[in-house]
Amino acid sequence: MLLISLLQEINIEEKVKNAPDSNYEIGVFIGSMLPFVVLVVLAYIIYKYHKKRINKE
Repeated sequence: MLLISLLQEINIEEKVKNAPDSNYEIGVFIGSMLPFVVLVVLAYIIYKYHKKRINKE
């Protein structure tokens, strides 16, 4: 897993500096935040599922 994360290392500042227009900057920002948001939503869904399951018992 560490090897994959090192291979996928992204230099956002360089991408924004070489961007063709401002819309590209917005896309890079959304693309960099999307994995974090997905993990937070997944953690919340798991939390609610287990909380509901505990309350049934």
